[in-house]
Amino acid sequence: MVKGLSIKERLDLVKQVGEEIVTEEELLKLLKSGKELIAYDGFEPSGRIHLPQGILRTININKMIKAGFKFKVLVADWHAWANHKIGGDLEKIKKVGQYFIEIWKASGMSTENIEFVWASDLVKQEGYWDLVMRIAVETNLPRVIRTVEIMGRKESDTLTASQILYPLMQATDVFMLKANVAQLGMDQRKVNMLAREVAPKLGFAKPIVISHHMLLGLLPPTDKTDGETSTDRAIRLKMSKSNPNSAIFMTDTPDDVAKKIKNAWCPEGIIEENPILEYFKYLVFAKEEKVVINRKPEHGGSLEFENYKELEELFAQKGVHPLDLKLALTDYINSYLAPVQDYFKQNEKAKSLKEEVESYAITR
Repeated sequence: MVKGLSIKERLDLVKQVGEEIVTEEELLKLLKSGKELIAYDGFEPSGRIHLPQGILRTININKMIKAGFKFKVLVADWHAWANHKIGGDLEKIKKVGQYFIEIWKASGMSTENIEFVWASDLVKQEGYWDLVMRIAVETNLPRVIRTVEIMGRKESDTLTASQILYPLMQATDVFMLKANVAQLGMDQRKVNMLAREVAPKLGFAKPIVISHHMLLGLLPPTDKTDGETSTDRAIRLKMSKSNPNSAIFMTDTPDDVAKKIKNAWCPEGIIEENPILEYFKYLVFAKEEKVVINRKPEHGGSLEFENYKELEELFAQKGVHPLDLKLALTDYINSYLAPVQDYFKQNEKAKSLKEEVESYAITR
C-alpha cells in the first residue's frame, strides 16, 4: 500500500498520465511486486519553457509520485549540446537547465521526491560509453534515424554525427538510471521502444513505457499528410516553442495569455483537434474538482461541470460558446501561472537566472 492507496487506485493514477502504456500487464505486475519503482523522465534545456513542459509535466510527475514512484529526471545538457541548442554553448545550456528546475519548484512539482541527474555527470560514470556502443552495435542506422523526432527533427533533415548519437545516449540513460519505467511524451515513444527492443540483448529487463499526451498547438490544424499515422500527426501538431503564437509560455503575462487564447482555433461545436478543449481536458480538469464557465444571465448564466465529458458533450451541442470557453480558460491558466510569476519576482536568485536565460539567442 502507498499512503492508503490500493493497487487499483495506484494503477488508475498512472493510467491518468499514460495515453499509452507498454504494457499495462507489466505495469500491474510491477506495482504488485513490492520492488522499488523508479521512473525516468528527461528534458533538453533549450530556451523558454512552455505550458506542457511546465504545468502538464508537474501534474504528471506528481501523480506518478503519489502512485509510489521515485523519479529520476535527467537534465539532458549533453543531449542539448549534441542537438545544437543555445548555439552549442554547454555552459548556457546548464543555466537553462537550472532555470527549468526553478520553474517546476514554482509550479508545485514535488521536487523533494525527485533526483535531478545531469547528463554531463552521467556520461562520466563507468560503463556509460560502453553501453552506448553496445546499443549501437545492436541497432541499424535506419532504426536510429526513425527516432529523430525525439530531438524535434525530421527524418529528411540533414543530421550531424552528434545527432545520430543522441538516441543511443537516450536509450543508454534509461539503463544507467536503473529505471523500470520510462515516462515521457508520445514524441519520445520511438526511442523508448528502442530501449525495450535492445534490453534483453544487453541483459536488462524491458523498461515499461508510459507515454503522455502531447498538447496541441493553438493554431488551426493543417491537412493530414500522406501515410501519416495518428501518433505522427499528434506530434506534428503539438505545441511548439518555435512558433510563439502556437504556445503559451510559463512566463507569459496575463495579457499574453488572454491574447493567445482569444486568437486560438476553436470552431463552435467542433471537438476534434480543438486545442481549447484539450487544455480543459488535460490541464484544468486535472487540477480542479469542478470547472465553472462564467456567463452573463442573458447568455444563460454560469455553468458547472464535474468532468470533462460533460463539457465536451455540451460544446458539441453548441450549448456553450467558444468565447465563453476561452474566457474561462484564460482565467484558469493565469491562475496557474501566477505563482510562477510571483516566484520570479520575489526570489532574486531565480529572477537573475531568468533574465540571463532570456538574454540568450535561442537556436534550434
